[in-house]
Amino acid sequence: MSRGHASSSTLVMKRPDRVRRSIDADGSSPAQLQIPAAESELPANLKRLVVARRPTLGHVVPKNSKTRQHKPPSSSSSSSDSSSAQRQAGGSNSALLRPQGQTRDAGRYNNPSNLRVLGGSARGRKLESPNVYLRPMMGKVKEAVYSTLTSFGLYEDGRRTRQLDVFSGSGSVGLESLSRGAFHCTFVDMSDDCCGSCERNVVRCGFDGWNEGGIGSGVVDDEGEPVARVVCADAFRALRQPETVGIPPGTKYDIVTLCPPYEEIVYADLLKAVANSVLVTEDTVVLVEYPVELGCLPHVIGRDDGGVLVGVRNRRYGRTVIAIYVVNPTGEMEGAESKPEEFISI
Repeated sequence: MSRGHASSSTLVMKRPDRVRRSIDADGSSPAQLQIPAAESELPANLKRLVVARRPTLGHVVPKNSKTRQHKPPSSSSSSSDSSSAQRQAGGSNSALLRPQGQTRDAGRYNNPSNLRVLGGSARGRKLESPNVYLRPMMGKVKEAVYSTLTSFGLYEDGRRTRQLDVFSGSGSVGLESLSRGAFHCTFVDMSDDCCGSCERNVVRCGFDGWNEGGIGSGVVDDEGEPVARVVCADAFRALRQPETVGIPPGTKYDIVTLCPPYEEIVYADLLKAVANSVLVTEDTVVLVEYPVELGCLPHVIGRDDGGVLVGVRNRRYGRTVIAIYVVNPTGEMEGAESKPEEFISI
């Protein structure tokens, strides 16, 4: 697939059903921005659980995966001889797969994924891992993601970008955004352990400050808000009923990142929840991480109010795929052109 940036700011479209008006950069002549139409139903492959097993490296795998438990070495000579022979043969007593959500052996796997901030003000800062096995976004993927988001102008000086990091785990994705200049990030995870690690990582990276409120501040509450907010709640409830989990009424986000445990959610339900969430607005960027085993996500996702999420990127990194959508695009976000050709296959 092509990875270059198109030079035109006009969206490529197949079946336009709505027209928005946008103004050219010089303010002289208005141009028509065509919004592609969404299919009435999401594809069938998104409506079922996906099987996407992954090797260990401290990563998460579903609770129902077949695992071999780690067996500590025995002190007997026969056991020692057996272990020696196994090592020579290249075998291992360690589990090939780690069950998601179960307690991690911190003595053997302390920060197994070597989590750290890759760029910005907190670059190089090591992050704490929760005491459960995680499958965090790979460093090369995270670098590519934030290179793309930066090209969209989301971290320009004077812009107050707000991010919602759902299925946040240790918080590495949202912390990367704060490090690169985001104004605020809300982290959502249903694991108390993950939320605790996320809160400690916020402090470790120096993002435990406060954003003042008031007119022109971009903060809903006049009293202000924390730079980072950690919400321990179910992801679907946070998207559908944000006020019930502590997200202030009227809150909107410029970026929403969704990095779910592959085999534990139905992607059709997740896409519908974020598409119709009151937390998104025009030009909100929605990032979805999914496995190659799922098949390709659709180019356009419809909303219940007639709006759409238009796909602008769909890139594969090994067995991980990152899809990026823009909600009801206005055409004002430079570099975020519709790319239907990237949503044909992976």
